[in-house]
Amino acid sequence: MDIEAQKRAAAARAVEFVRPGMRLGLGTGSTAKHFVDLLGERTRGGLDVVAVPTSEATRAQAERLGIALTTLDDTPELDLTIDGADEIAPDLTLIKGGGGALLREKIVAAASARMLVIADQSKWVQNLGRFPLPIEIAPFGASATRRAVEVATAAAGCPGAAPIRKAANGHAFVTDGGHWLLDAQLQRIPDPQALAARLAAVPGVMEHGLFIGLAWAAIVAGPDGVRLIERP
Repeated sequence: MDIEAQKRAAAARAVEFVRPGMRLGLGTGSTAKHFVDLLGERTRGGLDVVAVPTSEATRAQAERLGIALTTLDDTPELDLTIDGADEIAPDLTLIKGGGGALLREKIVAAASARMLVIADQSKWVQNLGRFPLPIEIAPFGASATRRAVEVATAAAGCPGAAPIRKAANGHAFVTDGGHWLLDAQLQRIPDPQALAARLAAVPGVMEHGLFIGLAWAAIVAGPDGVRLIERP
């Protein structure tokens, strides 16, 4: 299977966990997009679910497919969130945010009884950090926040530059929440929990892309098939 086929295979396995009447969180990104497509097929076939999208892009896709949508204000407790990841460690700690939706993704995941991660096998790593860690920040004081983030990552044993993500027009990428993103180039994160604590303490940081203790299981698809990995 090529990468897209692996992503779709993981998404197809995840659809099997959806039951009638469920309140779902719908992730953002290339793998989550496959899941939403397949869920749309099921809902057109009569599956009755309601979902909270984690981005405006996912919202538009779900609406186009006829998936019933709600909000966390109206439905504050969800049964299951299905989302992708940029990196997955063996303990199911994740790096997310490559698609620019990490704040909403984390809010929705935290509101869910379970989070199921879907990915192709290239996202499975022994140590997090090769993928740049997205960090969502307030635009106000961005240079000072960036400097403080770089100090925090160095203190956590993973020094590296944290440039502001640029959009195609050359300006700062703006999230659905109106924030900017830093992409911290750390290479290897020796202690994700310690780094998460340091980043959370930086004024101006809205959220970071380390998802710790949120994923219940991961579905990882590769050339040899699809496997379900539950959190130890």
